[in-house]
Amino acid sequence: MASENKTQANDVDVVSFIHRIEPTRRREDALVLLDIFKQVTDQNPTMWGSSIIGFGRYTYTLASGKQEQFLRSGFSPRKQNLSIYVGAFLSENNSLLDKLGKHKTSKACLYINTLADIDLQILKQIISSDLHIMDKRYPT
Repeated sequence: MASENKTQANDVDVVSFIHRIEPTRRREDALVLLDIFKQVTDQNPTMWGSSIIGFGRYTYTLASGKQEQFLRSGFSPRKQNLSIYVGAFLSENNSLLDKLGKHKTSKACLYINTLADIDLQILKQIISSDLHIMDKRYPT
């Protein structure tokens, strides 16, 4: 039976992927995010699907009992914005969002047009908080 989660980890080189990103500003922001995530997560990056850069992984169980894996933390430098995967933080503690700067959110992502719009120290705190929540929910 095929995996229900179509976004799977793969062996695509993260830095090569980032160097192909256009426009230049998005590429530069992705390189900064890469450094931030490496620092905060203390993990090496892995590509997930064709455009998500993930750090770590966790296993979750579907209602059917089947287990799937997904990235523990990460981001995607998409054409329209930078998507930052911090769903655990957004579901439990969004107190830092008022201090972050210009952004939008969904259930699982924080959307930023450019890193110049936000406070990077607050972003680091958000990523760290998200990881702590994930560690409680899905211990390694």
